[in-house]
Amino acid sequence: MAFSVAMALVLAAMAFFVFLRVDRALTSSVDRALQVQAEEVAHGARPDRPLPDPDTAGASSVAQLIGADGLVRTSSRPSLAPLLGKADVTRVLAGTTIRRDTTLVGLDHEWRLLAFPVETEGTAVVGIVAASLESRNETRDRLAKELLIVVPLALAIAALGGYLLAAAALRPVEDMRRRAGEISGSTPGERLPVPPARDEISRLATTLNATLDRLDGALTRERRFVADASHELRTPLALMRTELELALRHKRSPEELVAAISSASDETDRLAQLAEDLLLIARSDAGELPLRRTRVRVADVADGVVQRHGRQAADAGRKLEVDVDPTLEADADPLRLEQALGNLVDNALRHGAGTVVMRAQRADGMVRLSVADSGPGIPEAFVDRAFERFSRADEARGRGGSGLGLAIVDLVATSHGGASGIANRPAGGAEVWLTVPAAGPLAETS
Repeated sequence: MAFSVAMALVLAAMAFFVFLRVDRALTSSVDRALQVQAEEVAHGARPDRPLPDPDTAGASSVAQLIGADGLVRTSSRPSLAPLLGKADVTRVLAGTTIRRDTTLVGLDHEWRLLAFPVETEGTAVVGIVAASLESRNETRDRLAKELLIVVPLALAIAALGGYLLAAAALRPVEDMRRRAGEISGSTPGERLPVPPARDEISRLATTLNATLDRLDGALTRERRFVADASHELRTPLALMRTELELALRHKRSPEELVAAISSASDETDRLAQLAEDLLLIARSDAGELPLRRTRVRVADVADGVVQRHGRQAADAGRKLEVDVDPTLEADADPLRLEQALGNLVDNALRHGAGTVVMRAQRADGMVRLSVADSGPGIPEAFVDRAFERFSRADEARGRGGSGLGLAIVDLVATSHGGASGIANRPAGGAEVWLTVPAAGPLAETS
């Protein structure tokens, strides 16, 4: 509709322009003929001589000489009334040339009139020539009728062509809309059809398909997250339930009851830690991860990790070593930083071997904290997905852990504007690291 309205305005403007140009051209042609006749009248104007009238046969032209008193001196048609009134005669004698369309008394149709001053036998008179505009008006009327037919026809053709072209251009969009209406969570592999033409619609379909791929991946990860979280929650709950049922079903000695309660307490701690990790990830997904950044000594963070995991290392017959410059400081949340570094140490104690070494160094305005062990290293197939949620090198779930430790390490690093990484050491074992901003120099005080 908008295209049709615009085309109607354009065609109407073009028709109006053509009509004006043709009308002006026809009028100019008549004016040139009148000018030629006016020159003939001016050169041979005498009251006793007839005025030239080249179109006498067609009776399409007339001429007169009128004196200052308004009376006709000579006329190409004796019975013709004066072609100008006395006021106009006075204007012409004063030097004004008059050109205009008018009607003449005693003559049909419309006439084009040219009045000019002429001197004959020493007397100033007014010369007048007039040509019939019947031919011009007929041509103009015929042009107007043709435009009234051609313009609506052209508009109809243009509107129909525009509609067909728009329909053809939007047909792929309709196909995409219909297919998009069929895509749901139960049809993850469905994608929008991509038109063969390399145009904006094709690029739109490609972009939307890429968006669907990302949404499909996010949905898959969400489903996997829910499934893994349910499994991780179900396992300690099942163990707690078994321990408590066995403790209640049979008579137990105080030592056995203490052992059952201790086991249930361990599973409760595991549940609490898992719930805290899940809450942390959920807050991160919602963009609400709280950070209380301050100037923190990295050595203090490392000492806190040693205190938390010292008993775990001793029970496993492993050593914890710290290689950190006591003066190195970071701009970070100490609790989150200790949590991330503790997760790295816990992973090394669970899955590695040998001495676990914590190191920290400053480079390019960042603090790089790493944890290395001397174990068998990390399977190469696991490196690319090590920081994904619930990912494990051992998918059997038999070695403990929820698969969220490294995901939280990466979350803490990126929340601080840093990064994380993992690699196997050439000498054996694995090294995992994260970076956080280093603290700037202290302002000098007087």
